[in-house]
Order: sequence, then C-alpha cells, then structure tokens
Amino acid sequence: MSAFNPSEITIMIVDDEPSVRESLAAWFEDDGYVILTAQNAAEALQHMQNHTVDIILLDIKMPGMDGLALQDRIREFNTEVIIIIITAFATVDTAVRALKAGAFDYTTKPVDPDELSHLVRNAVEKIRLQRENRALRDSIDQLQFVDDIIGESAEMQKVLEMVRNVAPTDSSALILGESGTGKELIARAIHMNSRRRYFPLIPVNCGAIPESLLESELFGHEKGAFTGAQYRRKGKFEMSQGGTIFLDEIGTLSLKSQVDLLRVLEDREFHRIGGERTVKVDFRLICATNVNLEDEVKAGRFREDLYYRINVFTITIPPLRERRPDIPLLARYFVERHATAMTKVEPEISTEAMDVLLTHDWPGNVRELENALERAVVINKGDVIKPEDLPVQVGRETAGPRSSSLAEVEKDHIRHMLSDNNWNISRTAEQLGIDRVTLYNKIEKYGLKRPA
Repeated sequence: MSAFNPSEITIMIVDDEPSVRESLAAWFEDDGYVILTAQNAAEALQHMQNHTVDIILLDIKMPGMDGLALQDRIREFNTEVIIIIITAFATVDTAVRALKAGAFDYTTKPVDPDELSHLVRNAVEKIRLQRENRALRDSIDQLQFVDDIIGESAEMQKVLEMVRNVAPTDSSALILGESGTGKELIARAIHMNSRRRYFPLIPVNCGAIPESLLESELFGHEKGAFTGAQYRRKGKFEMSQGGTIFLDEIGTLSLKSQVDLLRVLEDREFHRIGGERTVKVDFRLICATNVNLEDEVKAGRFREDLYYRINVFTITIPPLRERRPDIPLLARYFVERHATAMTKVEPEISTEAMDVLLTHDWPGNVRELENALERAVVINKGDVIKPEDLPVQVGRETAGPRSSSLAEVEKDHIRHMLSDNNWNISRTAEQLGIDRVTLYNKIEKYGLKRPA
C-alpha cells in the first residue's frame, strides 16, 4: 500500500451542533487533514461549489434540509465524494436509507473517536485506490494509438486502418511480417484500443522457450508436479485473464503444443501441470509469425484446424524496403529518442547519410534501422550524423558498383514520394527531411513532372 498524505484529503463536517463540529474538526486537523465545517445544508453546498471535498461527515438530523436530503442533492453533481453518516437517531431504517442512497458507512452519537477515525481511514484508502485507478486509466488512454508506430506511407496507413477495425472486436488476429517489422507494436496497439485494455497484455515468445518448458510456461504447474516444481505457478494463459495473450513466433510450436493450444482455444479452460482443478480463462488471442503458415500446413508441420482458428483477421506488415517514405520519419524519431536517453544534443542527419539510409535494403527492417541510428548517436562527435557514423553493412550497398547511380535512386525515390502524396510539395518535403526550395530544385534537376 502506497503512503497517502492526509494534507491531500479535505474533510467537510456538516452538523448543526457547534460542539460536535469543533471537536471533530480538532480531531482530524491534528491528524493533518484539511477541514471545512458547515452548520447546515446551505453552507455545505456553498463549500461544495468552492472547494474539492473528498469526505463528508454528515449529520442526519438538521433544521431545514436534513442529512438524507442533502446527501441526495450532493449526489446529483458529485458521485465520488465519500459520505459518512453521523446520527443520534440510529434506526435500522435510517441507516439502510443512507447506505442505499450511496453513503459509505455510518456511526452514531455520541461519536467514538476511534471508530470514526477507523471509518475515515477506510474512506481514505478507497480514495487512494480511486486516484490510482484514474491515473492508470488516463495513462492507458494516452497509449491508445501507440506513439512508436510511425509511418505515413500508404502501406502503413493501411495497417493502422486494419488495427482500428479489428481492435474493438474480440476476434483473434494473426500478424504477419519479417523479423524486425514491429509485430509486437501492432499487437500492443490492438490491445490498447480494445475493451480489454485495462487488463494485461501477456507476450510469449514461443521460439525462445524450450519445448520441455513451454507447457509449464503457458499453463502453469502445481507444487511437486515435476522435479524442481517447489511452488505453484500460474501460466501465461492464467495471467492473461480478462486481457490479451500475444503468441509471437507461433510457427515454431511443435505439433503437441499446437494440440494443447487448440484445446484451450476451443474450451477456454485447462489444467495446470499436476493439477486436477479446471482453470477457466477469458482472453483474446493475437499471434504473430515470420513464416508462411499455409506452406507449413501443406508440409504437415502446422495443424490446419489451428491455422483457421487463429487466422480470423490477418494483418501483414510490409518490410521497410517497401515503405521507404517512412525511413526519414523513423530515422529522426530514433535519433531524437536515443540522444535524449544518452543526454546528448540531438544531431542532424546529413543529406549524404539520409541517402545511405534510403538506399539500404534493411533486411533487419525497423529494428536494424534503430540499431544503426543508435550506434550513430553513440559514436557521433559533432552535431551532424555522416555516412561514416553508420554501421559498415548499411553503407556497403552504395559503396560498390550498382545497376543505378545514386542520382537515379534519388530521382526514383522522389518521384514515388511525390506520387504517394499526390504531389503535395510541403508534405513530401517534410517526409524527405528537406525544405520546399530544395525539393523544387531537385524536381527541376531531375525533370520530374506531375502526371496530367
């Protein structure tokens, strides 16, 4: 339980008896709370308009509007304030009416300071949990469209549109793409935009877990189930209760593991290893692979029934070489991020270095690009990243003879980007990382013309 400073809590005491107001105010001021007092409903409502009140100690019997009526009035515009009823007329009917109307608890006069302090501490704990949950919801809501998914190319916009379409559903999703294209980021975006976003996203790299350990990793085990099982352990499926389980590299699963997976997908229940109790689970499944599962099915290495079970909605992420317009955006993002992490001044990317980035085929995709720019930020001694700051293998493709000159590659790249942006000069210049005048000069240099 995290500590909570009483000075962050405002308590309003509403009672027509001055002695009760003064004594209660003294008790709780000594404990460090911020205190407001009111002798009637009108004063209480005025305080509610001018202050943020967290807890109200409310007397039932007051002249004019009584405590129950005041409680109803307060609830009309503030459903989160915690109300503790104080009454000398403690009948079952009064207490039940107050609790049904939303009171947190009640106590009777003469007030027992220890009992009331205990009720206030319980109320403070509820407030703490409410504030933590609100902060968690706010932080999750800010993540709904994951910032790390960067791409303005037509190819990536199609991917993001598919994410928006599938996320609100509960359908299984299969994400396809080469290594390093960002399959886990897409899985996270789907989860964060789903109704399950307040529950966990549990990633499992199926290819990194030995076959002998995978069953325990997925389904858990009971104490003594096998040598070394010294305690009961929950598996990944159980941990994903209410949320999403992301099975990366699902194409590496053995046929036995595929049978186990198919069973839990069909029944939504399983047994821990060594256990007899049935564990029921509610989860959403997202899978990813860089292999062709249809070929694996034909070769007998992947079950056809499992393939159709997981392949309800397919998203294919294009390799970086097929979305070159995104390279300048990604490059500047990675340079900024790593420079900030290293507390270094963010260097610019020279035109020559950007040309190298644009002409490299990126077999490692976005992951390779990030690693190359992280290295460049580390070794760069000035304020400009040059080709020599990049890894050798990145510049190697432009060093030797090529079927096209660098100028021809640049011309072709600019022509494609202009076409992708419907010849919007400002947008194209921004994506290329150059100003409009430079772009106009290159258009003139290469004799590019807008199609009629």
